[in-house]
Amino acid sequence: MSKADSSADHSGIIEDLQWRGLIAQSTDIGALRKQLETPTALYAGFDPTGESLHAGHLVPLLMLRRFQLAGHRPFALAGGATGMIGDPRDVGERSMLSDEQVQRNLERIRGQLATFIDLEPATGEGGSNGDRTDAAIGVRETTGTGARLVNNADWTGKMSVIDFLRDLGKNFSLNTMLSRDTVKRRLAGDGISYTEFSYMLLQANDYVHLRRNYDVRLQIGGSDQWGNIISGVDLNRRLDGESVHALTVPLVTDSEGNKFGKSTGGGRLWLDPELTSPYTWYQYFFNTADADVLRYLKWFTFLSREDIERLAEEVEHRPFKREAQRTLAREMTTLVHGKSAVEQAELAAQALFGKAELTALDRNTLKAALGEAGLGVVEANATAVDLLVAAGLEPSKGAARRTIGEGGAYANNERIGEIDWVPGPDDLLFGEFLVLRKGKKRFAGVQVRAD
Repeated sequence: MSKADSSADHSGIIEDLQWRGLIAQSTDIGALRKQLETPTALYAGFDPTGESLHAGHLVPLLMLRRFQLAGHRPFALAGGATGMIGDPRDVGERSMLSDEQVQRNLERIRGQLATFIDLEPATGEGGSNGDRTDAAIGVRETTGTGARLVNNADWTGKMSVIDFLRDLGKNFSLNTMLSRDTVKRRLAGDGISYTEFSYMLLQANDYVHLRRNYDVRLQIGGSDQWGNIISGVDLNRRLDGESVHALTVPLVTDSEGNKFGKSTGGGRLWLDPELTSPYTWYQYFFNTADADVLRYLKWFTFLSREDIERLAEEVEHRPFKREAQRTLAREMTTLVHGKSAVEQAELAAQALFGKAELTALDRNTLKAALGEAGLGVVEANATAVDLLVAAGLEPSKGAARRTIGEGGAYANNERIGEIDWVPGPDDLLFGEFLVLRKGKKRFAGVQVRAD
């Protein structure tokens, strides 16, 4: 990532965010623009309720990067404390995670947070910035744009019940809390526990702590967090008479209103390559609908307005080329997984249809690609007919025989000539996989069990 220019127009980021459609809600936008005329510290929080961040976290996470590039100083807050409580959802209580689960998740997502922002050099105790506790870095300072990772367990864990009730609870109106949309929806259903009901107090206290210790003046988050974020704005005013700012980004849905980030397997698109392969990640964005691709390019990439407007013309006049989708997939895969992952994903798309060598693929990419297309499991002595049926390319052995007889069946991009052909050890990729194709466009795979 390039370093921010110290002579940059720091407040110009507001115009860019407005053009990109990235501002859903904000406190006084004029006052915020004035604040951003000078380098400003800001933060976004991410609770470790899962073992990885997912694609839905990317918009606020990339907002931190956008502000850093504009000369501001981002703080990425990993919610070691709030993750133990759980932000109220619209439907049902969260399952409470154990301290061990939260700590395990926390270590994994902190590494992901550090991928997207330039961290300041490690100083003082505790090793690298990502491992230092708040106590070790608790210096009120906002010079420079070096980002910091902080953990709200470092200050929340020191708070007594009496402190919580007197210093925080006394500043919250029950009527206001009950008016929050999520709380109202929960009360209209199965209700809400006091544990989740108190979440907004803890998040509001985070904002106060970060302003007092680091002069943080802006919190950003998803639009579903508006109530919690405004609670922090109000608490800063009530406790210290300080004016701070809030800004939310839109929640991402596709043009049909479906929740963003659902992979073809029905689960989330995780940033962790062990949970969602780079190939699956690439293919998800390559398959973006024309109606969504320009919005995603604005929200998820750092391409210039000129580049995106050029791609808009491609979508309008030459949509069949899918240049906008290819650009989105490349940008997103490079951002999360690196350039080599892009090369492997694009090579896989070519190799599976006979336009590149299958042996050039790494095992993980090949397995992910076959898993997306359909991966059957067969015994070592399976014939060509059995292979086509197991891969789901043919509904029956009779249909498989006809396809082979007509010359339309391929194994590793070589035509299968006999219905009783059995692959040998040298035919298996990585000693276990076989890529099967019917005609020019349908492919799948099988994993051959060892004898």
